[in-house]
Amino acid sequence: MNRELKFESPSLAERIRGMLGVDFYRLFHTPLFYIFLAIAAIIPAMVSAMTMMSGPDGTPTEPLYSNVWQIIAATEPLYVIRTIADYANMNMVFIFGGIMVSIFIGHDYKSGYVKQLFTTHAKKEDYMISKTIVSAFSMASMCISYLIGGTVGGMLSGYETSVNAGSLILAILGKMIMSLGWASLYTFLNVIFRRYFGLSIASSFFFGTGILIIGAAAIVEGLSLPASFLNIFLYGSSVNACLTSNIGTLVICLLVSLAWTLIYNALGSYILYKSDVY
Repeated sequence: MNRELKFESPSLAERIRGMLGVDFYRLFHTPLFYIFLAIAAIIPAMVSAMTMMSGPDGTPTEPLYSNVWQIIAATEPLYVIRTIADYANMNMVFIFGGIMVSIFIGHDYKSGYVKQLFTTHAKKEDYMISKTIVSAFSMASMCISYLIGGTVGGMLSGYETSVNAGSLILAILGKMIMSLGWASLYTFLNVIFRRYFGLSIASSFFFGTGILIIGAAAIVEGLSLPASFLNIFLYGSSVNACLTSNIGTLVICLLVSLAWTLIYNALGSYILYKSDVY
């Protein structure tokens, strides 16, 4: 009696679990991850220390901040950068975090891992999802590292520590949640520029700075229009997570991050299916 053998294809959850296992193993076993964690902690500490240094003539320079937590998040949503202090906060993680993602994914193509992967694993969307999750974890970890470095540096520099604790926590959580949206953008950019590592790095840096949104905000401000609609973009929501954050701010960050994750993962998967991925 002949028996028909049936092979069930693995479910989406099983496929993603397998790819995440490989990606997290590679992440934790490369110095790159730990180097960028250190960078995320050192930069805010250095910024805090440098702003308290004396000038060439011995005259103390004017501090950039008046409060420890201003190096973590702006005091209010600032879509147009007026001073370096408005810019030098946890949003910097999304700049060098993007560079780390480009290096991490770029190694997939340089090492031949992608060719091997797509020879045995046909689901291109699985690659996008796995890389997005691992990259989001990396940037969220960098946010924590930045928080530690910025807090220690600010306290050693003698800044005030008064703050609305609830708003501070919501701001930090908002920025960590935005890591998912940013990770999906960087994964998408690396799929587009997979053959051009330099362009991948440059594009990640360009979009990470939020130059497009800052420019749009300047135009809106010049027309005396409300800039709050810019929150629907990644950089806008990242800026909106500030020291006056509330539950509504956190909800916006979550919705925007999820929406852009779906959009960029869908576009990235489409490109991988329609083009030569090697």
